[in-house]
Order: sequence, then structure tokens, then C-alpha cells
Amino acid sequence: MTFQRARTEEQREVRRRAILDTASAMLDEMPVAEVTLNELSRRVGLAKTAVLRYFESREAVLLDLLDDRTASWLTELERELAEGVAPDGPMAVRAEQTAEVLSRSLAARTVLCDLFGAQGGVLEHNVSVESVRRHKRTSLANLAVMGKLFRRHLPEIGEHAEVFCLHALLIAGALSGYSAPPPSLLAVYESEPELAVHRVELRPALRLAVLTSLLGLLPRAE
Repeated sequence: MTFQRARTEEQREVRRRAILDTASAMLDEMPVAEVTLNELSRRVGLAKTAVLRYFESREAVLLDLLDDRTASWLTELERELAEGVAPDGPMAVRAEQTAEVLSRSLAARTVLCDLFGAQGGVLEHNVSVESVRRHKRTSLANLAVMGKLFRRHLPEIGEHAEVFCLHALLIAGALSGYSAPPPSLLAVYESEPELAVHRVELRPALRLAVLTSLLGLLPRAE
């Protein structure tokens, strides 16, 4: 891809979107930790200094991508919850269905989980105060949308909805780091299966953790 010098706001937005789309495509091939600014610049067809005119760092690119992917995912999650949670079922049944839908949805989006896993320890570093402020405002808005979805299907969660949503995303990020073992660890598991007893499979591990968190926040049945 070759760009001419961006002279209008529309052209700058096209350039910015191309950078994000390229980073997104890279994440379909490699984990967050392997995405570099040099490779991103090469793939998008811009000098590294040009990329830095639109994003102050690699982390800033990935933070924006995290926000974009979260918003897109929430649109899909709304449909998945509507299809997977019985509107008139008992609270315990709806809680289990909610945990099942959420864990299945997140486990199918390993890139998003990887981004959540890198958020606190990596992506929110090496960025300016204004970038972090913008990201946190967007994150809060996304959490509000997510919380509203869960209150719709599980109104008993009440004011705890956003806390539950935050915990679920943090758990997904943490578990994702253990669900794709490197080749050396896979070799160990293959040669000594007894060492694989606690190997993490993302979806069932996430479902258990999400359901446990959810049940802890719901009122006890009389």
C-alpha cells in the first residue's frame, strides 16, 4: 500500500484507519507481544516516523484497536445473549446460561482476550496522559454498554453488573496467556502427561471463573 501525503482530515482518517486495520490483521497472525512498530510500518507502507504522526507509540495503536474490537464484540454479544439466555427462566438457570454464552463468546475471540491480557501491564504504558484518558473513557463507555446487556438478561445483578463485566474481561485476559502453551511446554506435556493436569483450556476455565464470579454477586434465593 502506498500513500500520498495526507492533506485533509478525511485523508488523515483514511491513513489512521489503514494503520489500525493493518495492526488488526497482524494480530490474526501473531500475539500482541510480537507486534512491532517496525513491522507495522513496513506492512502499512509508511515510514515509522509517519506512523508516529498518527499514533504516538505501538501501544497507542493497540489501545485504539482494543477499544474498536470491544465495541464490535459487544454488538455481537447482544445477539448471542438474546439467543442463549431464556428470558423467563429461574435466576440460577439464567446465570448458568449467561456464563455459558459469555465464555463461549470470549473464547472464540482469542485476539480480544490477548489484548485484554496485555492492557494493564503493557498497553497502558508508553502512552501519554491524554491517550490513557481517552482510552479509559472509551473503556468505561463499553463497560456501561456491557453492564446494560447483562442487566437486561439478569436484572438481579443490579448495580454489580459493571463490576462483574470488568472482572470477566480481566479473567479472560489472564487465562488467555495460559491457554496457548509454547512448543517447549507442549513437548513437556506430551512426554509427561501427568504434568498437564492443570493445563488451561480457555473456554471451560473461563466458564467456571465467570460463573463463580457471577453467582457471588447475585442475591441468594430465599
